[in-house]
Amino acid sequence: MLKTVTPIDNTIYVEREFASTKTINETLDQSKKALIEWKSTSLETRKKILISFVENFLKNNLEIEEELCKQMGRPISQCGGEMNGFEERARYMIENSNIALENVISKKNNEFNNFITKEPLGTIFIIAPWNYPYNTSVNSIIPSLLSGNTVILKHSSQTPLCAEQLFKAAQKSNLPQGVFQFMHLDHESTSKIIADNRIDHVLFTGSVSGGKQVKRAIGERFINAGLELGGKDPAYVRKDCNLQHAIENLADGSFYNSGQSCCGIERIYVDSEIYDDFVDGIKNFTEKYILDDPLKKNTNLGPVVKLSAANFIRNQIKQAISEGATDIISKENFKISDNNNCYVSPSVLTNVNHSMKFMMEESFGPCVGIMKVSNENDAVKLMNDSPYGLTACIWTEDKEFAYNFGTKINTGTFFMNRCDYLDPGLAWTGVKDTGTGVTLSVLGFDHLTRAKSYHLRTIKED
Repeated sequence: MLKTVTPIDNTIYVEREFASTKTINETLDQSKKALIEWKSTSLETRKKILISFVENFLKNNLEIEEELCKQMGRPISQCGGEMNGFEERARYMIENSNIALENVISKKNNEFNNFITKEPLGTIFIIAPWNYPYNTSVNSIIPSLLSGNTVILKHSSQTPLCAEQLFKAAQKSNLPQGVFQFMHLDHESTSKIIADNRIDHVLFTGSVSGGKQVKRAIGERFINAGLELGGKDPAYVRKDCNLQHAIENLADGSFYNSGQSCCGIERIYVDSEIYDDFVDGIKNFTEKYILDDPLKKNTNLGPVVKLSAANFIRNQIKQAISEGATDIISKENFKISDNNNCYVSPSVLTNVNHSMKFMMEESFGPCVGIMKVSNENDAVKLMNDSPYGLTACIWTEDKEFAYNFGTKINTGTFFMNRCDYLDPGLAWTGVKDTGTGVTLSVLGFDHLTRAKSYHLRTIKED
């Protein structure tokens, strides 16, 4: 049985049976059967159906938001943001699918008509995470279906109701049977499905260890996988920045969703000339957060997803402090937090360095480390000193400097004066242990299709 424990009070919130071997085989067969008709369906028809899918999903927002809060602990006041993100990304991909999927013309004249089409890969197996369960899955589901693929979704065991809500919306939108399906799966069954010849591509968002398991399950099969894995995203606060704006936005980038974002800020490097002012400012701002039951409307910092995650974060912070770090945040306003629940008080650590695991390993919690730097060269060196590379950011008033600085940072996305944000028109990708592949933008479609070339010649009569 799948049992989802809510982090609000550590009670069982959802129970479901895992899919049986029979159900798995029927689902895979149905997906292949549905592929034949779906890939022959015109793009305009697919777009109309998927617009309906998005609209039907959004109509059920109140139920979805409450379920989301209870499944993973995000404050109810912030759950609507995920609905907005889902809609923004889905509509962008639908509206730009003609451009993304159009034929590439090589030669066209009276004798030759040579072009490349973008053909669907087949059945896409999507393994979605719990931390942004709708925003991450929409990145994969919508472009996969627009491209003519069929989709099987496996959602995290922490957020099984998200898969059910998406399927419910699909059923109301006249998606042909078998085009979009979901299953609740354990790890063993998930690996077997990845290894199955009826799967043509895998899209996984999760941990580095999970990405390695996906690669092992694929084995010698000649299919690819899109892997969005970990992050330890850095920020550089330059002395010419708008200091208050940097403080408030970097606090939000560190603590939103209780820091459980792969592109959340976990490392901040501050110019020595403004270091003390920045530290004082982020301390004062952070201590105003309200850590409480996420179902309360004034809560803006909820529990982390499970007790094991809470204990990992606490132990990582405790170890850093034993090695010389200082937590500058007073815990007076965060008394709900204790070692027997999922409520983790926010922490800002100073006197940290890169010999500490806290500054090198992903924390995935409401905590951030701050280091003083003398110049941009120091910042570049420290920002690149990481096994990850999803996003990075700079806070400055000099756009030219920001661009030149960004060219030196090993990252998938580089921001100036913002962080922890996604533009659906830009490619979402990473380097190093953050993974491989691209979602979003028109480039994301290229990873869900294969090129097929046509060389058509007309023989003229003499």
